[in-house]
Parts: sequence; structure tokens; C-alpha cells
Amino acid sequence: MGALVEIGAEIIECRACPRLVAWREQIAQDKRAAFRDEEYWGRAITGFGDERARIVVLGLAPAAHGANRTGRMFTGDRSGDWLFRAMHRAGLANQAESVSADDGLELTDAWVTSAVKCAPPDNKPTPGERDTCAGFLRRELVALETMRVVVCLGTFGFDAALRHFGVRPKPKFGHGVEVVVDGGPILLGCYHVSQQNTFTGRLTEPMLDAIFSRALTLAHP
Repeated sequence: MGALVEIGAEIIECRACPRLVAWREQIAQDKRAAFRDEEYWGRAITGFGDERARIVVLGLAPAAHGANRTGRMFTGDRSGDWLFRAMHRAGLANQAESVSADDGLELTDAWVTSAVKCAPPDNKPTPGERDTCAGFLRRELVALETMRVVVCLGTFGFDAALRHFGVRPKPKFGHGVEVVVDGGPILLGCYHVSQQNTFTGRLTEPMLDAIFSRALTLAHP
């Protein structure tokens, strides 16, 4: 069994955070009306993609009616629509849609994951929950031996990467900010693909395309 497969199996079975376990399971029962006939995943979410990836996309946590429903990160919600359209345009995904875990989506040279593995209430994990999940993220990033760039979605993903790599002093997050980790990858800040950013125009598709273009350049020096 490969390291990432082993880590993924442990993530799926994890019940370490009572509040998150209760929330993800409640959401799986109290379904959104549009998905009332679907069976929700309702468990923790693993990373997925190319195990030889040079580009890692690091988000915050699974969405309650997205990944917590479909069982795959950024799948079945509008954030994923934006992310995978951009990754498809960049040549990192074989298709632009991510609607279900068995929809045929495949990533090339990219791995998509999150700092926290369960959907949190109000999309806000506590510091304790974040720290409990940090061990999974640490092992995941160590196993991605060819990683050269981490695209950090939002302040939470950026801070999680800074903590993991022990970057001090702490740089300020910003869209397009680059942090070179001594002996490690380059961290590339990106506004999160949340509707709060995409609906308001804070993040546009050209801005997202520019991030992945830069990530490709950094990953293939």
C-alpha cells in the first residue's frame, strides 16, 4: 500500500474531533433539498490527484454540501467549478467539471487537498481541530516527494502551509504572494475560490488562470 493510500484510509476512518464528526453526520442526514435523494458521504475527505504531483492545491476544508456529500474534495459545489475549470485550462485536469467522485476526473502533475479533513460548522474549524488535522497534512505533504509548488487557497490554507514548513517571520497573505521555503517548495498565495470571492469579483477567472500559469512556471524551472 502506498503512503498516500494508507494516509487516506486513516483519514476516512478518523473520528478525533467530536464537533466535526457530529456536524458532518448531521449534514448527511439533514440534506439540502436539491440533494434529498442522494446519499451523502458524511465522513472525512482525503486528498486526491497525481501522486507524482509537482503542484499541490491546499484549501481550507470540505464543503458541507460539496465534498461532504460527494466524498471528493472540491466536488459538487461552485468552488470546485471554478477550481477545476482553471486547472483544466492549465492542463492539470482532464476535464473542467467535478460533479461526483466517479465522474472520470483525473489530475496530472497536481494534487488537491485541505488543511482540515472534515466539513466544519460555518466553514470555521477551531484551532484545536486545525491542529488535530495537522498530522494528516504533514504526512500527506511528506509523501508528495516531487512537490515543488503549493497553491494556498485563502489565508487559512496559506497559514497552514506556513506552520507546516516552519516559516518565520510569518509573511502576510496576498493573491500572488510567493514564499520560498528553505529546502522546500514555493508557497503561492491565491484568493480562495469561495462564492464570497467569485461572486463579488474579488477573484476572477483570469486572476485564477494567472496563478496556475505561475505555478506551472515555478514547478518546471
